[in-house]
Amino acid sequence: MAKLHFKYGAMNSGKSDTLIKTAYNYDERGLATLTVKPELDTKGEDWVVARGGARRRVDVLAAAGDDVRARVQATADERGLRPLHCVLVDESQFLEPAQIDDLFRIAKQDGISVICYGLRADFRTEMFPGASRLFELADNIEKLPTMCRCGSQAEFNCRALDGRFVFEGEQVAIDGSEVTYMSLCGPCFMQEQERAGVTVLG
Repeated sequence: MAKLHFKYGAMNSGKSDTLIKTAYNYDERGLATLTVKPELDTKGEDWVVARGGARRRVDVLAAAGDDVRARVQATADERGLRPLHCVLVDESQFLEPAQIDDLFRIAKQDGISVICYGLRADFRTEMFPGASRLFELADNIEKLPTMCRCGSQAEFNCRALDGRFVFEGEQVAIDGSEVTYMSLCGPCFMQEQERAGVTVLG
């Protein structure tokens, strides 16, 4: 039976790079895949872009309210990708819970493996709705580790605005020229809270 997988990690844990490598492995064996990304993630536009420079074209840009299962089926039919073997989803935390349900149906009703990559929680330590639904539905959940600036394993995503760490604001702000992110371990995260005069963790 096909499964819904969720591979999550803090920023810089190699999620997009892993997706691109996985897609290449399917391609090399002549197995058809489709790549999905939420339209909300404007970084790279219609490409999955890894920090190391690797890129892969996105087949389905999912907008708010889209039926992702219907979009995947229509795209596979248009491109003659039958049988479709795997759906790869980048930045899956930005999908709506109902769209995660669509991915579950792709796996369980259509028999197509779905592998989602994304963040667990935002810079305020609050779980993204899409990630929360994946934790509820996914058959397999895997953590992709990454390193904090101090050398410990990073767990938290810390947002910087014009070079200063911030702990309040909208949940979604795509990194770019003004907004950047750093992955921190628990002690370093709390240290930055203290410097900012903000308490996120009680």
